[in-house]
Amino acid sequence: MFDLAVFGSLFLTLFVIMDPPGITPIFLALTAGRPAKVQRRMALQAVCVAGGVITVFGLLGHQILTYLHVTVPALMIAGGLLLLLIALDLLTGKSDEPKQTKDVNVALVPLGMPLLAGPGAIVSVILAVQKADGAAMQVSVWAAILAIHGVLWLVMRYSLLIIRVIKDGGVVLVTRLAGMMLSAIAVQQIINGVTQVIRGS
Repeated sequence: MFDLAVFGSLFLTLFVIMDPPGITPIFLALTAGRPAKVQRRMALQAVCVAGGVITVFGLLGHQILTYLHVTVPALMIAGGLLLLLIALDLLTGKSDEPKQTKDVNVALVPLGMPLLAGPGAIVSVILAVQKADGAAMQVSVWAAILAIHGVLWLVMRYSLLIIRVIKDGGVVLVTRLAGMMLSAIAVQQIINGVTQVIRGS
């Protein structure tokens, strides 16, 4: 009742796309200034939001996109633009805390979506679910999805220890670096979306 090859393939694919190590500095930057208890809760919330989005699209993704007449490239470009706005705010923030950490629950946007549950992860899950024939393959697909979200939670949960070491000055540096990384991710996502549009036209 379990296909290890399917599990391993999807888990590695999602690991590369969702990038648990790479999300750490972004998570630290976006949650800086919050009490440790709140940061831990936000880590769990982000994973739950991402898991919920991935689950919905895994079950109904093709139908949702078809009904809304939304193409995958459009989804990629929209996600990229949203990430770019967040990245610019991190890069140009006037204080040592990103603006988002004061006013907005970043566990929902941009952490839960589109950083974790982004177009790449959504499309990968939609395709994996569609290709999974039989109970064993379906179980393997959903086990891989559950496993990667467990890894994401562990990475964000224990990355909070870093804040205690780097102090306030380090948080400012991490915030700027995270902004640079996030802007690069956003631009690349937009480029990928535009490239797919051009190839499809």
